Amino acid sequence: MNKKLISALALMLAGVQAAFACTSLIAGKNATADGSTMITYNADAYVLYGELYRQPAADHKKGEMLDIKEWDTHKYLGQIEQVEHTYATVGNMNEHQLAITETTFDCRPELPYKYPPPAPPPPPAIMDYGSLIYVTLQRARTAREAIRVMTSLVERYGYYSGGESFSIADPNEVWVLEMVSKGMDEKGAVWAAIRIPDDCISGHANQSRIHRIPFGDKQNCLYSKDVVKYARRKGWFKGKDEDFSFCQAYAVSDYLAYRGCDGRVWAYFNRFADGMDRYLPWVTEMKGDALPLYVKPTKKLSVRDLQEMMRDHFDGTPMDMRKEPGAGDWDSPVRYAPLTWTQDSVEYMHERPIATQQTGFTLVAQMRSWLPDAVGGVLWFGVDDSSLSVYNPMYCCLTQVPECFRQGNGDSYNFSWTSAFWVNNWVANQVYSRYSQMYPDVRAVQKRIEDSYEAAAPQIEARALEAYKENPAKTVEMLTAYSDSCAMSATDSYRKLGEYLLVKYLDGRIKKEKDGKFERTADGYPVAPLSPGYNENYYRRVVESDTTGWLKVRK
Repeated sequence: MNKKLISALALMLAGVQAAFACTSLIAGKNATADGSTMITYNADAYVLYGELYRQPAADHKKGEMLDIKEWDTHKYLGQIEQVEHTYATVGNMNEHQLAITETTFDCRPELPYKYPPPAPPPPPAIMDYGSLIYVTLQRARTAREAIRVMTSLVERYGYYSGGESFSIADPNEVWVLEMVSKGMDEKGAVWAAIRIPDDCISGHANQSRIHRIPFGDKQNCLYSKDVVKYARRKGWFKGKDEDFSFCQAYAVSDYLAYRGCDGRVWAYFNRFADGMDRYLPWVTEMKGDALPLYVKPTKKLSVRDLQEMMRDHFDGTPMDMRKEPGAGDWDSPVRYAPLTWTQDSVEYMHERPIATQQTGFTLVAQMRSWLPDAVGGVLWFGVDDSSLSVYNPMYCCLTQVPECFRQGNGDSYNFSWTSAFWVNNWVANQVYSRYSQMYPDVRAVQKRIEDSYEAAAPQIEARALEAYKENPAKTVEMLTAYSDSCAMSATDSYRKLGEYLLVKYLDGRIKKEKDGKFERTADGYPVAPLSPGYNENYYRRVVESDTTGWLKVRK
């Protein structure tokens, strides 16, 4: 392939990563407080509208075909054979408590799955990464079965995506599957899958995370038969099999991949495991020991721990985004794209945290082996920026999606006051302009709502289990209604929160409050609002920039 084409492909793929960057964190069942397995997902893309997908279970006729459309673009890719029975799915979890999430990484530019236009069409390839997830959720009951389904589909129908890391979890096991296309030369993919130990945590964030493959551990490691041979044939690996690194052979490893991608996983490890300073040079300087695929945490993690981690901006670390110059006048962790720029011929970057403004939807998938599937599987689901949204309990058995999350309720170009995505964006985009002032108000509402979910869960699930003994259908009806009530109530609370923020912080002032109400004079007139001005950094910067004394008050 000529160098110009490779360069064009590299630019195209870099744009894809920038547009569709995501984060997924993992906790094994012995690493959690209650024995759940958990995986998370921030689906980050400026063109992704936040809504909750649902497919009912169904029976299909022999010979029936299924249309496949690329998840990112809705482009029609082809058809595959339908199976006899498909399972019900709610978002990224199915009725059997199987959950799958992903993040995309840049694979070698020599492995394109499509040419930039204008270009000839590639060999037939039908299964993109998004379709792999949602088709597999309808066909598999366990994580191991999901890996078999996914790898069989790409072998038979071809893989229409680049580099991908998948988190695959059932109530007992969690796996990381990594896959890259074989490019334009061959149909299919090379892949490796490693089971995360039950007492460990893991994660991936747009960079391949599998370095060494334990080929001898057949129980906890699966891989394509040519995972090493293909790299040897291409000239990308020449050592012994035991020294083979999936990441080094197939992924692009540059500074942005280390800092902007592995950095997010490091932040997760750093919060819950000891000794992570050892790996900071890997993230910030591209040297030292590689960040491991998994580590053992010093505490058992709860659902709330995972939710809070998905809101992280490198809080309390050397990369804390509220503490560096880019935080601006309001100590903001928000950084708008592009995250890299050149000044005086020197390239610079902003940090890329787990929480970001372009998130379409966010989730924490919780799977519990000791409960019936209808009760045990919970998709804690929110939309928009995870740091400013609420995680609502969506049980995997629900038969109807709440209106606020329903497909067709608004879209990226059409605002809807009943859409949680648009209401949350209205709140968040007010906060971004005066972060340090407004964020505490949002945080209070967010915490109040999620505290109420945590307090209600034992009673709700006890009632659901009692109903399940008599009639499982009653449990499904009950949990569907409860999920709906939670989501709709939270959206209503955020509508009121948006109104409150607009009134309280109007025109750069802050209205005074007492006992939860805005203060008025004895005559009912508004009390004069506070004038908080800016932070100290702002005033110092203005003074230092005013070299002529133009702004100095004359006396």
